[in-house]
Amino acid sequence: MRFFIPGPAGRLQAVLWEPEPAAGAPPEAGVAPRAAAVVCHPHPLGGGTLDNNVVFRTARGLQHAGLAVLRFNFRGVGASEGIHDGNGAEEGDASAALDWLESRFPGVPLWGAGFSFGARTIASLAGRDRRIARVLCITMPCLKFDCSFLRRVRVPTHLITAGADEYGNGADLARHVPDLPAHVDSEEIPGVDHFFKGKTPELEARVLAWSRSMLAHAP
Repeated sequence: MRFFIPGPAGRLQAVLWEPEPAAGAPPEAGVAPRAAAVVCHPHPLGGGTLDNNVVFRTARGLQHAGLAVLRFNFRGVGASEGIHDGNGAEEGDASAALDWLESRFPGVPLWGAGFSFGARTIASLAGRDRRIARVLCITMPCLKFDCSFLRRVRVPTHLITAGADEYGNGADLARHVPDLPAHVDSEEIPGVDHFFKGKTPELEARVLAWSRSMLAHAP
């Protein structure tokens, strides 16, 4: 079910997935989330919304690992109020989504995730928002945007790149930001384009595996 959360430029349209009960448990059986994640969608001017398939698969992988997951539309997208900015204001939308998750699940660790423009947005925000305990970036468009902000992220950060990504693959990122800190790591799905065409189930599986690994080593 879609609902609205407060945002800095008006209401933001959102969808929340909570962890699913174990097989055989009644649907009403609640499952306490291990963490709660915001997932940000790709560029609105390219048709990016919370319904993007890569965003959906990323959110599903996180949910299956035991997280509560909030997808939302940036300002001016879908039924979200406001006007697209594209120069950093969407970070305020992501921060508002974290505010909502923090209120809904008090005391639960907060993660940030995003695809393409959404990855750029959440990773840049993570450089100054100390609430974000983990960052997951699905592609980083380093051939289109300056991604040097990754040097400022101080928490475990994982990038899943696409080998044939026209906006920048793992090798491109290594050339443009050669001095990434050790806690920023990456893996690549070879031979696939920016949208992981034909490989979104593999993407979901990799998100799930990384999420479980992070939870297993959480303090």
